[in-house]
Parts: sequence; structure tokens; C-alpha cells
Amino acid sequence: MASDKSSILYLFDRPSEPVYIPKGNKKVAFDIPPNYLPERYQNMAPQLFNRFDDDTESKLPVKQITLPDISIPLQLGRNQAFSLFIPAHRRMSTRLIDIFMGMRTYEDFLSVAVYCRDRVNSTMFIYALSVAILHRPDTKNLEIPPLTEVFPDRYVDGGIFSRVREEANVVPAGSRIPIEIPRDYTASDLDEEHRVAYWREDIGINLHHWHWHLVYPFEGSIEIVKKDRRGELFYYMHEQIMARYNCERLCNRLDRVKRFINWREPIPEAYFPKLDSLVASRTWPARHKGAVLKDLNRPTDELVFDIQDLERWRDRIYEAIHTGFVVHSNGQRIQLTEKDGIDVLGDMFEASILTPNRNMYGDLHNYGHVAIAYVHDPDHRYLESFGIMGDTATDMRDPIFYRWHAFVDDVFQEHKNTLPQYTEQQLGFPGIEIADIRLTTNNQQNILHTFWSKADVDMSRGLDFTPRGPVLVRFTHLNHADFSYTIVVNNRNNASRKGTVRIFIGPAEDERGLPFTYRQQKNLMIEMDKFVVTLSPGKNVIERKSTESSVTIPFERTFRSLDERPTGGESLQRYDFCGCGWPQHLLVPKGSKEGFPMELFVMVSDYTGDAVSTVYPYFLICLFVS
Repeated sequence: MASDKSSILYLFDRPSEPVYIPKGNKKVAFDIPPNYLPERYQNMAPQLFNRFDDDTESKLPVKQITLPDISIPLQLGRNQAFSLFIPAHRRMSTRLIDIFMGMRTYEDFLSVAVYCRDRVNSTMFIYALSVAILHRPDTKNLEIPPLTEVFPDRYVDGGIFSRVREEANVVPAGSRIPIEIPRDYTASDLDEEHRVAYWREDIGINLHHWHWHLVYPFEGSIEIVKKDRRGELFYYMHEQIMARYNCERLCNRLDRVKRFINWREPIPEAYFPKLDSLVASRTWPARHKGAVLKDLNRPTDELVFDIQDLERWRDRIYEAIHTGFVVHSNGQRIQLTEKDGIDVLGDMFEASILTPNRNMYGDLHNYGHVAIAYVHDPDHRYLESFGIMGDTATDMRDPIFYRWHAFVDDVFQEHKNTLPQYTEQQLGFPGIEIADIRLTTNNQQNILHTFWSKADVDMSRGLDFTPRGPVLVRFTHLNHADFSYTIVVNNRNNASRKGTVRIFIGPAEDERGLPFTYRQQKNLMIEMDKFVVTLSPGKNVIERKSTESSVTIPFERTFRSLDERPTGGESLQRYDFCGCGWPQHLLVPKGSKEGFPMELFVMVSDYTGDAVSTVYPYFLICLFVS
């Protein structure tokens, strides 16, 4: 069993439970050297190991290695709240990732991970282990479990845990029934923003955001952080979130998000997350209506900055956009070109290790999150931890996340507005023309159907010191009927051509029921699918199912269990995936009972990227979502 590299995934099981206790429903135990135990338990190692032998069905040998110095990660208390947005925490987690990445073999990696697990902060350990697994050549094909299994407290009403523990301790595993989570547990309809709480608080959306930041961390070694067009992907991922959220708001008769640009005015949106941190044994702080950002003075977190610093960084970024260049820390000018400018801005705005000049342009995105997350205790006088804006696993629940990112997106759009328009050469595809497109749902054309569904999530793997067996909570979430596209493409060339098909959808009317202008609508277009096709000469009829979308994660993969992971073959390949995709059940906006008008846009571009044409291969139709 030691040769099975998926064995390391057992370290995600019940992260606050000691590593020597059997893991998973298969009751697998790590056979660890006595000196791997925390110091207080080393003298009683034989008794501890013998105590759990009867519950163990198999053991995983752990190689004894020369142990690294983990003094930097140990600076964060084991039960403190951890945030990537806090520089001190970022430095500690980076060191832990470096240790994991530096292990020469998988066996050494497993060994040091086992050693660290019961010593370092639980949340930081899970983050660093996840990043290392996703980036090490010998484990990158493993799929880490969803955070809902590891830390369910980030997704479930804190008041539900007493019922969950009662169910686990009293009712036998085969007789337990799902505990239903109310759809309206964070606020009532008296709060206008609560109309879209079902979307903001959806499990799949929050898992998507957390996993994206695992694949694209902004701190760490260069081989982890430096990915092709990472800065541009930071922009595009959040731009798509904003497009989807604004569309969802329009479906619910709400105005589009107003950017958060004046950081000295009160924040009208309150948010009470109703979440408890089981690691820190505290309730996540709320933000009351009318909260005002203040200068931060929290030296223990290495967070000392003024709101004026944020304003200065913002103004310098705008200046860089309007002058067309940024100033590198070595004094060199870097041009914000049409090809690479957005990538440079993305790395600079989030201030990854790739930022050209942190001293000049700061860390605006991350420090903005921090300023909002600590609005309730900016100088640490009440010894409070950060709010949900300080965690990539929870921040999308908060309405202010979208106002902050409306500002972020506006800065990127400011840059894009300085660029020349696309040319015919860039957009054209010689001899290729889309003749027709149709969207079909249950034999109805150009109509999409949405509805409410329920799904169960097993919380047992995140419940420390409780009996084994599934403990299910039931969520209500938006869903849609499956549909398909029919795209007719004519190839007037004498040979086959390879093309990339892109499908977008966007709202047709604004808040007043008036048609959007193209300039307004382009920032609201949602990417539905992207795939490559080979176009034979003549007429090509392309059939594409919504469930085949390359931009989504299938529903089963959002609500899946690590214990049900296949052992091999095609089923394992379907189970394992990058995890960065949008949840399939939220591919389609909610719509409305009377029908919400949208427009479907399809284009085919030259896969080789070097064609010239005066015929634009795109097509637009109108449809309704109900």
C-alpha cells in the first residue's frame, strides 16, 4: 500500500485529529517513528500506538528521514486563523511549501508531511500540502479532496454542528438521515442583497475560488508561481465571476454591482456569515452596516498601513495605465503592450512574486481584502481575527467582495480601453462562416430552464473525534435542465481547417428593460464553452452538449467523496481533474418566471492563430431563461 501515492490524501482526513489515529472509512493508520509524535506524546508512544491497533485495518509505513527546520511555520499557533492575505502567514506557508517541494522522493514528501501535520497550523498545513501535491511531478495527478470535506465549518451554518455531532454519536452509520440547511440562514428578505445569497453562498462557487488560488498561488518559489499568462488569468477569472454575478443580480431585479472606489465612505452592505471556525474555536466576525475602513495597525500580523497607501497605489496603477508603462524596481520601463500589458497588470495588482515593483505599486488587491476583513478591529484592541474577506475559501460569500472586484475589474477595463481595437486580421478566419446556431432544451429551441435542486455533502471527514460513517447535510442550490447547441459551419476552403469554438451568453436588457449597448454588454458576457473542432470542406454540423463544457466541473465532482475515489482506469481519470472550473450546476443564470431575455454569441477562430479574412465567423441569437 505504501507504493500507492494516493496514500498521502489520508492526511486530509480530520486535520485536527492526531495523525496516528486510523484515517478514513478503511481505517488506515500511518506507522510513524516515535520521534514524529509531538514532544508531549513521545514518552508514551508505545501506549498510544497500541491503543488504536484494534481499530486499524491496515498500516502505511513512514520512512524515517532527516527532519527539516520548521521553526518559521511554527510561528503561527496551531489553532489560530490562517490567511494568505496576511504577509506573515504568507511567509510561513511559503516556507512550508518549499519544504514539501524540496523533498527528493515521494516517500520523503510523505514522511515530512506526516511529521508536520500535528505540529503546524491545521489550515496552513492543508493549504501548503494541497499546493505541493498539485505542483510536484510525482503527485500532480492526484486530486485533493474538496475543502467541504476537510473544513466543513467554512460552508455550513455554525449552529448545525451540535446536531451533526449528535447524529454521528447517537445514530448508527446506516440509519443517519441528512440534516437540511435552510436556504435563508444568513439573512432575511428585508436585506435586498439577500436575494442573491443563494449564489454567493453556493458551495461550488466558493470551492472554485479556493481551488483557483491553489493552482495559481501568488507566493512561493518561481516554478510554482510563474505560469503562462498568470496575471491575465487572474483578471479573466475574476472578470467572469463579476459577469456572472451581475447577470444573476439582473435576474433578481437588482442593479449591477457598484464598484467600491471611495474607501473613506461607510459601507452600506452588512454581512453576518453565521459561520464558526472549528480550528480557532471562534465565530467568524460580522460586518455591520455603515462600517468604515480604517488605517491598520496590527504589527503581530505584519500589517501596518494606511488607507492613504491604498489610494496611492491605486493612483500609481492608473498613472501607469495612462502613460502606457510601469517602472520596474531596477528603474527600467516596462511597456503595457497589447499582448502582455494585461498580464503585467495582473501580477502587479495581486502583487505576486512576479510584480515588477512592489515598493511603487504595492499590493492593492490583497491589502484591500485585508482592510475590509479587519474593519471591525483594525488596531487589534479587541484581539479579534479577520472576517470572511480574509480567506479565499469564504470571501465570495460577502457582498463587498463583488464591490471590491468591480473596482478591480474597472482598473483592468481602463487599460483595455487604451488598446487599439481588434483588426480584421486578428478576428477573421478565411473561408469559414457560421451559417446557423440553435440551442435546444427538452425539444424547445432557444429556451433554458432553471430550477432548485438539493444535494448532500458528507461532513464526517471533517468532524474530529466522532464515530465514522457518513454524516450528511443537505443544501438547496440552483440547477438547470441539460441542453445542447447545434452549430452549422461552412468551410469554403478546399481542405480541412482546425478551429476553436467559443460560446458566450449575456443579458439582453439593462435594469430599465432597455437593450444594452455593445460596450455595456461585452463586460457581461459569460463564457459557456470552448472547444476545438476540425472543419471539413463544405457544411459542418456541430452538436455539443452543455454537460461537455470545458469551462465547468461536472456536478458529481463538486459533491464527491474521497472515500468513493475509484482505484484506476477511466473512472479514476474522470474523477481526477484540475478543479479550477466553474460548477456545472451554475452554468446557467437563474432567469425569471416570466422569462429573462439573453443573447447567445458563438464564434470560431483559427486554431493556428495566423489567418486573415474579411468574413467574421460569429453568430448571435436571442433566447430566454426561465
